[in-house]
Amino acid sequence: MNSRKISGPSGGGASLSEIGESAAQHGRQLLELGFSVDQVVHDYGDLCQAITDLAFERDAPFQIDEFRTLNRCLDNAIADAVTEFSYQRDSVIANNQALETNKRLGFLAHELRNFLGTATLAFTAAKTGNLNLSGATGAVLERSLFALRDLINDSLAEVRMTAGIAGPPQTFSVAEFVAEVKTAAELAAQARGCGFSVSAVDTRLAVSGDRDLLYSAVANLLQNAFKFTHLHTEVTLDAYAVSDRILIDVKDHCGGLPPGNAERMFLPFTQNGEDQSVLGLGLSIARRSVESSGGILSVRDVPGTGCVFTISLARYAVTVI
Repeated sequence: MNSRKISGPSGGGASLSEIGESAAQHGRQLLELGFSVDQVVHDYGDLCQAITDLAFERDAPFQIDEFRTLNRCLDNAIADAVTEFSYQRDSVIANNQALETNKRLGFLAHELRNFLGTATLAFTAAKTGNLNLSGATGAVLERSLFALRDLINDSLAEVRMTAGIAGPPQTFSVAEFVAEVKTAAELAAQARGCGFSVSAVDTRLAVSGDRDLLYSAVANLLQNAFKFTHLHTEVTLDAYAVSDRILIDVKDHCGGLPPGNAERMFLPFTQNGEDQSVLGLGLSIARRSVESSGGILSVRDVPGTGCVFTISLARYAVTVI
């Protein structure tokens, strides 16, 4: 019966055994090394083959009880190793799913906050200035409310579907797009006490993609610029063509980036500077939004001055009807 203290009972009972404890530890180690469950099982098959080959080479045949003990050891070891391997793997999967869910909720909350903030600014401007809501300020308020509606609808749809819900790409005028962004951004700049300028855009230029997501991307870049640019400086927005690409630049005067901080800025929940008023998701959302339309979002550090965020998209021409 001493052998059962090592192997455990036949059929893999619940009592502890030396082989069970070591097999569970081995299962955890194999998971950390990237092995599959099949490889865990075959690992013990290889061990059995090695033992029998060694016995044959040494001319040391097994007794029946010894062979039964070996089989019991291997059976229970496989069961314990696979059980622990599966448990640890399921824990890793659950943790990753929880992290992904948390990120998605963060994205949703951040976008809701952005649109609600713009709507609040527009309403305050209209109320303070006794403005007619049929004008530009009313249009900003209307777009923000519609964006809130669309964001909530899209989020509910995403819960029901595993596939993405991005609509088909549309080709639209860069000049009109920038003018729309400018109207909303001017209110945000005023709220931050920040200067804001937009260069003229060639009316012949167009891009293709998800307009709402690209609008969100530029809005997030501008919000980031207004947040970090120094007092008595300005943020600039430029859109122009270079060869077969359309480039949209957002330039701030934050003073420049710490060494090695450029790519880290695009990680979710990463915040830079003293202003911690948002979740640190804006740049991550912006990059994902640009990439969903086949574009590239990059950042260039201008030491001692600030940063230039650039959206690069394929160039199209405005269709003349």
